Amino acid sequence: MEGERADEIAVNRELWALVNERYTGPAAEALWSRPEMVWGLYDVPERQLGVLGDVDGLDVLELACGTAYCSAWLTRSGARVVAADLSAEQLRTARDLQRRTGPAFPLVQADAEHVPLASGSFDLVVSEHGAAAWCDPERWLAEAARVLRPGGRLVFLTNSLLSALCVPDDEGVATNSLQRGQRAAYHVRWPGGGAEFHPSHGDWIRLLRRFGFSVEALHELYAPPDAPDHPFYEIVTTAWASQWPAEELWVAWRTTAAVTRNG
Repeated sequence: MEGERADEIAVNRELWALVNERYTGPAAEALWSRPEMVWGLYDVPERQLGVLGDVDGLDVLELACGTAYCSAWLTRSGARVVAADLSAEQLRTARDLQRRTGPAFPLVQADAEHVPLASGSFDLVVSEHGAAAWCDPERWLAEAARVLRPGGRLVFLTNSLLSALCVPDDEGVATNSLQRGQRAAYHVRWPGGGAEFHPSHGDWIRLLRRFGFSVEALHELYAPPDAPDHPFYEIVTTAWASQWPAEELWVAWRTTAAVTRNG
């Protein structure tokens, strides 16, 4: 299993090296320059959802940060941020944007399943469309729990389970009918490259509780009816996402000591 997972991580790393080409230049700079934090494909404002609260003075870790635009927003709000990502190419883009636009904060090349940071170092762990879909939940949740202080929060955004169930086996855009069983969606290896995880709601709750978290909220995010289709991510259309949730935003507190991933 370890060798198979290592192969999947290598494939995902190669995929994100290619995806990074879409985020260099004006697209990446536009995200870094936004004045406030937003969530997901349809830019739902944080002020509308209120899942982060006041981050001023908090120690924050962003897992699977990509080009680290979320970390830039959090740093401007007064947080002390460390951003980690598997992709050297995405982090290179982030460093370039730090030099060109600021702000600066530490960038760490690391897989969210193996975080090279001390236990109990953070008040908040955030992942916006990163760790939850691309990492084994039994591994990355264990790491999130480990690095959080007691009472710390975990906030993560991922594709909705329903969208994962409705995307055809050859990828493409979500349809109006189920394309796979719910159990099959837990771990999907796409033919075009990339391995993803889409646990059911019951799986998420079971795993979060196992690693010492208490679930505070699950926000299901829809597209506004007048929103354009996303320019990069074709997993759903606006027409689809205005009827069914395209994304899920989970909020949990670390209430007890973390257990081992096999505990």
